[in-house]
Amino acid sequence: MLDRIRNTHPLVYHYFRALEHGEEQLRSILSIDRYWEQLSLPAPEVVLDGGKMPAGPAVSGDYDIVCAGGTLGMLHAAVMAVRYGWRVLVIDRGEPARSTRDWNISRGELLRLSETGVFTEAELDSLIVRRYRTGWVEFHAPKERRKRLFIDDVLDCAVDADRLLGMAMERVLGTPGSKVAGRTSFRACYRFPDHVVVEAEGPDGGQLRFRARMLVDAMGIVSPVAMQLNGGRPQTHVCPTVGTIATGFEDADYEVGEILASTEPAEITGRGVGRQLIWEGFPARGEEYITYLFFYDSVDSPNDKSLLNLFETYFRKLPDYKQPGAGFTVLRPVFGIIPAWSHDGAGCTRAVSDDRILLLGDAASLGSPLTFCGFGSMVRNLDRLTSRLDRAMRADTLGREALAGISAFEHNVASMANLMKYMCFDAKTDEPNFVNELMNEVMIVLDSLPPRYRQAMFRDEMTLDELVTVMLKVAWRYPKILAATWTKLGLQGSAGFVKNIAGWAMAPSTRNS
Repeated sequence: MLDRIRNTHPLVYHYFRALEHGEEQLRSILSIDRYWEQLSLPAPEVVLDGGKMPAGPAVSGDYDIVCAGGTLGMLHAAVMAVRYGWRVLVIDRGEPARSTRDWNISRGELLRLSETGVFTEAELDSLIVRRYRTGWVEFHAPKERRKRLFIDDVLDCAVDADRLLGMAMERVLGTPGSKVAGRTSFRACYRFPDHVVVEAEGPDGGQLRFRARMLVDAMGIVSPVAMQLNGGRPQTHVCPTVGTIATGFEDADYEVGEILASTEPAEITGRGVGRQLIWEGFPARGEEYITYLFFYDSVDSPNDKSLLNLFETYFRKLPDYKQPGAGFTVLRPVFGIIPAWSHDGAGCTRAVSDDRILLLGDAASLGSPLTFCGFGSMVRNLDRLTSRLDRAMRADTLGREALAGISAFEHNVASMANLMKYMCFDAKTDEPNFVNELMNEVMIVLDSLPPRYRQAMFRDEMTLDELVTVMLKVAWRYPKILAATWTKLGLQGSAGFVKNIAGWAMAPSTRNS
């Protein structure tokens, strides 16, 4: 597999061939990259009426919930099994309780997981492998105008993601009647009036069937269920992300987190045209340091969004951001496509449920793509998601409309996701440094306001009045934003944003509603 990219992606080949599981990592990247091919194909039909279930093997297990996807889905499954006593089966096409990305969060937010009763505060504290002193955001601009915005208590704790997921898996396995099945791929879901039958392919390629009261889809951005329920377009915007956990940087500061950092204008020529590349850098365990390279884009743009190609760019441009020393060693690649959905309405406009089916995590695409992403959204909403599902299970109200109310949708996050469009560079309409200039002005405005504003923006906790304050101040400082609004949002997008704001204003709570 690696030999196939030796000439087309020489830097990826060079670093991946030195990894113990380099071939497997490459396969994972290519499997996610197939997402782009799937968008051009008819929507898959994997959710089917029970009457269409063909003859096959007998049902090999009876559960209350089948959860397809063992990353963020494992956290949800642990709460449903341990706290509420439901029999849960978690299936995962790869190794369960493993993440392709590492996670950063503040300690206070992480400790919210203790509210579920599954983890103690001491256990959660033990998962923090590094806590840095402060963080900053900085965008490429002339030195005399460039603003480095320092932010405390935002993404400042590096969490051992696999250990957290491993603890959750232990809790699931320790609950009578619950089970975890790795190397087991979802194939179809057949719905009957009072149950579903989930069809899967086992590690040996054999067909398996499991009966349950409902299916929780936590299969991430590549979920075929989400693809079908949303007519083949499960996301409107994406953030392709690649990076490494490595050692041996010459200039890494282990006391500071670099939350967002750009080093150059957007690419306007070559394969990378249309991308405003942004870096992140976080100190991790011991001498380990995590760096990410990513960009924001519309799903429908013609820009190259391949993770494999972005990895080649990452290794080529890495010295412009952090200088690898003589002992530079890649320990593990990190990668994924962070999803986003632009809601054209006062509430959630994306399909996140069907009869006896509930979408979760990146499959639901309701998190913020700006900084917090799927893990933060799950931590913030896990108690609410699981308690509501427990009530629905006990009342047997598992229809599409009832389950639609059990989601991680938040009005403030929906509004912020709409603003992400300003960070999607368009080579046809934008000056090369447009995104950098705009975000630099936003940082200047945030620096002029009390610290709670910057913390709220980067923790998805902004209230409506805080957002309006920032928007008005940015418009006053940077009038170009008014013209850019027409270019970036257009009439429909502007109307959609107004609907988002209206829904937010009418919601019972304007913080974390």
